[in-house]
Amino acid sequence: MNFRSISLFTGVFLLTTGAFAQSAANSRRQTQQDRIANGVDSGQLTSGETKSLENKQSNLNREIHDDRQANGGKLTSQERSQVNRQENHLSKQIYSDKHNANAAKYGNGEVGQRRENQQDRIANGIRSGNLKPGEAAHMENREQGINQQVRADRQANGGKLTAQQAKQVNRAQNRTSKAIYNDKHNNKRGY
Repeated sequence: MNFRSISLFTGVFLLTTGAFAQSAANSRRQTQQDRIANGVDSGQLTSGETKSLENKQSNLNREIHDDRQANGGKLTSQERSQVNRQENHLSKQIYSDKHNANAAKYGNGEVGQRRENQQDRIANGIRSGNLKPGEAAHMENREQGINQQVRADRQANGGKLTAQQAKQVNRAQNRTSKAIYNDKHNNKRGY
């Protein structure tokens, strides 16, 4: 084997190894997103928990992007170790949030069913990659606001919503529904 063959082989090996490492990192992040989507879908994750997890995932993605830009498209071994620790921490938080006593309870009736359908649409967007983590966090923030509004209105009225309050909730859900659709169809992909 001559020097050129060895150099060529080494170059191909390094490119393949780098691509594999990047692919493995993307695969892990996609697995995390699937776990979050499953938690949203099953009701194991509340809107607040989902928003927190998606914000952390979005921040980690931004950090990885910035580190790669600063290093010619690659992560240093120290950065890879740090990302791995952060992914491990996020994985533990996903497990913890999915298995705590909190659960998304939407109640019976049209309002509860509509909120459940919105959560299913968000979960599907996370799972398919049509919703990026930051977009999903934003949608969950909106859902959390609606949930708080419904809870406060029901407490004020003995557990029921007045016709006026139901209309307000419906308008808020319509706005969120349009935002979910727009974010899922804006051609920005998660992974």
